Amino acid sequence: MRNVTAWDHGLRVGADGKGIVGHSGAVLLRRLADRSGLITALTRVFPAGGSGWRDRAAVFVHLAISIALGARSVLEAEQLALHQQRVFGPSASASTIRRLLAGLDDTTLAAVARAHARVRRIVWTWLAPRPEGFPWLTVAGKRLHGWVIVDIDATIITAASKKEGASATFKRTFGFHPLAAWYANTQECLAMLLRTGSAGSNTAADHISILDQALQQIPGSSSAKILIRLDGAGATHGLHEHMEKLTTTRRRVRFTTGWTITPADETAIAELPESVWESSLKQDGEPHDGDHSGLAELTGLNKREGWLKGMRLIARRVRPSGRHTENLTDLEKKTGWKYSIIATNITKFWGVPGSHQTAMA
Repeated sequence: MRNVTAWDHGLRVGADGKGIVGHSGAVLLRRLADRSGLITALTRVFPAGGSGWRDRAAVFVHLAISIALGARSVLEAEQLALHQQRVFGPSASASTIRRLLAGLDDTTLAAVARAHARVRRIVWTWLAPRPEGFPWLTVAGKRLHGWVIVDIDATIITAASKKEGASATFKRTFGFHPLAAWYANTQECLAMLLRTGSAGSNTAADHISILDQALQQIPGSSSAKILIRLDGAGATHGLHEHMEKLTTTRRRVRFTTGWTITPADETAIAELPESVWESSLKQDGEPHDGDHSGLAELTGLNKREGWLKGMRLIARRVRPSGRHTENLTDLEKKTGWKYSIIATNITKFWGVPGSHQTAMA
């Protein structure tokens, strides 16, 4: 899948200051879209227009490039394109971009996602032959070879006016609350779920939807081992059960989520003898100073019912910083530690008491 292009045939790199254009990094992004076949794939998605229509696939790609360059609106995207006309030819107007966006219904967006998945498979095959190899993630000093790491998180995007879908947020701001899934190895955005500002933080249905969309973007040859990471918003029965069911004979799925500490959890933490706390590991695999950080297994000590069988709870403690001092619980004030908990279906991994392993299971 490869485009034959003409726009880049006259390009050259020089230092004489003649014929230069701003934001030259856009050239690399457009060439990648051409060489990977993205333009061709999108051309098959968008319907053919009349003589007055521009190449919608190219307009779509250049809108994405404008966003990468910092554009925050259709008008800013149009202005950026004007700077690059000498390279890419006449730019699309703001009205042309709006018409393109107005035609993106659910069917078209699903076709765009499938096109992205096909092209992503091609691009990932280009990464492995590099001298540094495929960008496998390193955690606690161990390289997670073969593991695809998917991070899911929501964010707040503020709006200055009453735009469509904007509403009050739980952060006491006004705007939107989208949910996104990212591929940590390459920092690619795999899927994005646009939501109103009032959307819930721990809505299981939204997390399941974005996760399923993200998994569809992972090439089949790379989907044998998947680690999903979420904060406390992912600690719901529905999402945990869904992630557990994703494991098949051909695919191993592991997850870690945050965990909201309840009085019952604090009671369980208080019952842990000091001897079970072990030093946690830094990103490079070296142990933290035991006086400043520690880990302990909490599984089975808390009395919550109805969660996944075999799911583990790992408690972590750190010395509280200045910004924590106003929000410490009675237990934290008493012990001098700030506590957090993660929930996981990983049976063995680094930094957990008694299991300094070289592989996850």
